[in-house]
Amino acid sequence: MSEEYRPAGFRLLPTVVKHLLIINAICYLAYYVLAQRGIINLNAICGIYSLQTGEFRPWQPITYMFMHGSFDHLFFNMFSLWMFGATLENVWGSKRFLFYYMICGIGAGLINMIVPGYHVSVGASGAIYALLLAFGMMFPNNYIYLYFLVPIKTKWFIIGMVAIELFEGIFRSYDGIAHFAHLAGMLVGLVILLIWKKKGKLYGDRVY
Repeated sequence: MSEEYRPAGFRLLPTVVKHLLIINAICYLAYYVLAQRGIINLNAICGIYSLQTGEFRPWQPITYMFMHGSFDHLFFNMFSLWMFGATLENVWGSKRFLFYYMICGIGAGLINMIVPGYHVSVGASGAIYALLLAFGMMFPNNYIYLYFLVPIKTKWFIIGMVAIELFEGIFRSYDGIAHFAHLAGMLVGLVILLIWKKKGKLYGDRVY
């Protein structure tokens, strides 16, 4: 694995990442079209509600990951999925990648349910932040480019993201962003990654 990682393009997308991109795009389109026509608000049905609302339903820990509140929200999550997820799936294989993505996303949603101040959350961000953590742990000295210009090693980028999310979660908890869901996704991901590392399976069956 080279010291510098750059997205290679959609033609090299592995199966799970490709299908996740498609499913998320379809879900957002359905939400947007139906909401604009006043038919139904899918985010209100599929988003995950906090326990204090009494609106929690069993399907929400899964469905909330595929819903997004705006195009920007969708775009940045899917861009990160493309940027980091393709490499992780190529290293781990599709089954392990899907397991990690789903468990981290579900765990992030369930933990965020008990955080005071939130009513309903949507988005893949919990799972996406777990992917960022995995990439940072596995390839800490790879470079990524902030705003496509500023090179920074992945390990410093991840540390900075954790610090920002922790600060925002504590001091700006009512800004409409589920910062603790992001951190929760990382926490669940960290547990899984440490277990895999202890078993010598962090990089799957591939040798670099």
